[in-house]
Amino acid sequence: MTHFLTTSYSVFVGRLLLACGIVFLATGPFLLDASGMQVMTEFMLMLVLALMWNLLAGYADIVTIGQHAFVGVGAYAFFGFLVFGEWNPYLSVLMAGAVAMLLAVPVMVIIFRLRTAYLAVGSWVVAETLMLCAGKLSAFGGGSGISMPVSAVKQFGARIGERYAHIYWLALVLLAVVFISTWLLMRSAVGLGLTAMRDNEDGAGAVGVNLTRSRVLCFLWTAPFLGLAGALITLQKLRVAPPASFSITEWTVYIIFIVLIGGVGSFEGPVIGGIVFFLLREYLAEVGVWHFIVLGPISIVIILIEPRGLWGLLRRFVPGDLIPVSYTPSALKGTKTEKARSLAASTSDVLSQS
Repeated sequence: MTHFLTTSYSVFVGRLLLACGIVFLATGPFLLDASGMQVMTEFMLMLVLALMWNLLAGYADIVTIGQHAFVGVGAYAFFGFLVFGEWNPYLSVLMAGAVAMLLAVPVMVIIFRLRTAYLAVGSWVVAETLMLCAGKLSAFGGGSGISMPVSAVKQFGARIGERYAHIYWLALVLLAVVFISTWLLMRSAVGLGLTAMRDNEDGAGAVGVNLTRSRVLCFLWTAPFLGLAGALITLQKLRVAPPASFSITEWTVYIIFIVLIGGVGSFEGPVIGGIVFFLLREYLAEVGVWHFIVLGPISIVIILIEPRGLWGLLRRFVPGDLIPVSYTPSALKGTKTEKARSLAASTSDVLSQS
């Protein structure tokens, strides 16, 4: 009884902290100055990218190192529709996601012919190719890029503080949509299959999970959100340039670091990893290149201690999920889908053996 109360209390405290974080984000523009809003906007956009990479690598076993391709495509598409096409600013943001979604189809056809390390390298090659192509677009400033005209910038706010708040709200809405929709996906029958794939891919395939369809769905699911994030990143930076818009360091390497130290294959992991990353970045910003040197050893030490990251360490004290994603067998009683029940049972068996 005492153990049950202790574990229930730890879950309650964790969810309370999570709720406090949500309230803080929802009231950010009223509490933060312009600099603080910029940092929190960047945090939310990085968290969007981390959630998407976690879905691919943590559940669908698509370890890509080229997701910055869709971020860059979204950035350039948004700039083109807003500046050259003179479209409505909000429609331009949405079109950035649509263009990234369309591009994902041929990219998927190419890289899905590869597996494991070859897929990772293939995704990186695609991203680098797109970056080189962007450098050939003279209308977008070629290799040096181009800044957004003042008239386009002012569509999101005439004053700096107003514009920062506007971009903050857009990033918050995007994060909320990504988080809730992906959570609902994981709570569906498709999510049960992805959870089974995470725990034992061969076992999931044996009980009827369509592995290829699940991977295709996840890849196409992430692309438009990455494109939307690219549009908001451009709106924050006020320019597009191939090395920045298609930055493998910022939009892929840092994202992998966030997910790995937080805990891949969990919803809590990217959140924890994002907080740790931004704290380290802010406190180590004054030491220059040491900022990059410190991140590597930290990730190695954490993974050596606990391969499931910081969330894996916390799970020793918080046995329940703070963000309930997986179904319990009792929650599936009375459902009409026999396949869902078999997948849940298979996942439970795998977990009990690990």
